[in-house]
Amino acid sequence: MTLTAENFVVPPHSQSMRDGRLKLTPANRALSPEATPQELFTSDAVRENAPFADDRSVLLLGDVKERLRQLINSGIKVDAIVTSPPYYGQRDYGVDGQLGLEAHPREFIAHLVEVFDLCFQLLKDTGSLWVNIGDTYWSGKGAHKSVEAKQGARRFGVRPQDRPGDGGWARPKQQLLIPHRLAIALQDEGWLVRNDNVWIKPNPVPDQVRDRSSASHEYVFHFTKSRWYYYDRHPVGRTMPSGSILPPLSTWSAAKSAGGTKHRASFSEELVRIPVLATVPNDGVVLDPFNGSGTTMTFARKHGRRAIGIDLSEEYCQIAEDRLRAIADGDMTV
Repeated sequence: MTLTAENFVVPPHSQSMRDGRLKLTPANRALSPEATPQELFTSDAVRENAPFADDRSVLLLGDVKERLRQLINSGIKVDAIVTSPPYYGQRDYGVDGQLGLEAHPREFIAHLVEVFDLCFQLLKDTGSLWVNIGDTYWSGKGAHKSVEAKQGARRFGVRPQDRPGDGGWARPKQQLLIPHRLAIALQDEGWLVRNDNVWIKPNPVPDQVRDRSSASHEYVFHFTKSRWYYYDRHPVGRTMPSGSILPPLSTWSAAKSAGGTKHRASFSEELVRIPVLATVPNDGVVLDPFNGSGTTMTFARKHGRRAIGIDLSEEYCQIAEDRLRAIADGDMTV
């Protein structure tokens, strides 16, 4: 069955407010955010620089800050932002202007803060921001000599964390704590941190290390603009024997993406399930500013939400477009 907004049951709190059973407090009003007009979603101002757009999805190609400013100028507001930015020093996507290869992680975090400052302007006051980001270690070893490292060097050259460092928190063997440094930086910019959800990986890539634990988790931070925001626990919560529904836990076990696309760091659908279903109302709009292969967009489309994605890579935009077209044709397996 093709999932559309019409297939979904109206959340209980929305009906309760309409028939007067819930008071119109700020918290309750946030549970029924104003809908994004379809005529705005399909406007030329939103769809400029879009290699693919239809009535449910808009895929934008270009620099993330330029495309975010375009959306801000269009007047559109989104219900949630669900994304996984490039990790620091992990991949060279071969595109000019990419994030993640800055000389120092402090610069990387500053660049991400600039992006999320623009996201703040695009997000409804009742909206949520979800950020999945991994950590890394400073090595300071320079160019590596092992066969495995040489293969990596062909991808990256010398990674930024292989340079000598600054003698401070960028020094050999130091775990950089980038996820939490980013969260604190965004907190300082005015975001509310609601959760540092832990993604537990049952199938992590083995670490070639001998003197520490092998990393098997990442973080998915949940931020909001205000105390009062849209959150529906019913589609994602835990059903108790009594029938009551509790919120989901803050530890999520999800296998890494099986890699069915050419994107080298594909998002897992399970990682976007709670963010999309809990914080994007039926027919609402979700944005992924680092869209990659389009997992946020495809999951949203399968579940009756509209979506906007941005990516700098023409190759990955093509992958995302192919997946979106397949769903539009009724293929829910992509």
